[in-house]
Amino acid sequence: MGKITSEDVYKALAEVYDPEIPINIVDLGLIYNVNVDDDNNVDIDMTFTTRGCPMHVFIREQAKESVEKMDGIGKVNVNLVWEPKWTPEMISKEVRERLSREE
Repeated sequence: MGKITSEDVYKALAEVYDPEIPINIVDLGLIYNVNVDDDNNVDIDMTFTTRGCPMHVFIREQAKESVEKMDGIGKVNVNLVWEPKWTPEMISKEVRERLSREE
């Protein structure tokens, strides 16, 4: 694989789910930024729904591992950030609409 794009990384991250919520971490709005440099090293800024989430370490490791599986990937760094604070409005529009139909 040649140059890895941020879209490629988002696709890999969309395979990771919060075990407490059946929504992937991209649609859940937990990924704030993905940056891929010329050597395919990746920096990811992500957050969680709450600071007290007991699954922080697990989900963060799953995110890192899902990206590390990509062919040609360099170093992967997952930065945990708390600003801006996560809100339910960060959930993708499609998922919010699906959830409102299920209620």
